[in-house]
Amino acid sequence: MAEKIKVEVVYGLPDNQVLLALEVEQGCDILSAIKQSGIVLHFPEIDPENATVGIFSRMAKLDQELRDGDRIEIYRPLIADPKELRKIRAERAKAEGRASKVTGGRPKTKNTAS
Repeated sequence: MAEKIKVEVVYGLPDNQVLLALEVEQGCDILSAIKQSGIVLHFPEIDPENATVGIFSRMAKLDQELRDGDRIEIYRPLIADPKELRKIRAERAKAEGRASKVTGGRPKTKNTAS
């Protein structure tokens, strides 16, 4: 009989998070653990075969072998590109005078104290 290891599978939405603890056979990969966890019963939108996953906030591949105590995190797709959003915020700050049009940093304020 193969030795068992304990792992967790987690997924969350802004208003609902689920953490499922389970035992899997040593040598089990991430994809198999996700399927065995039954998390798709809680979140049918998860596609285990194409999920973006990580272990303790580090990106991982679905065929990565698990170790005892690993926490598999299933990530939601990004709604918007973070770099593009930051660029838009920076342009808005420049237009509103909250940032220097040249450097992008905070504009220097004139010292009125004598």
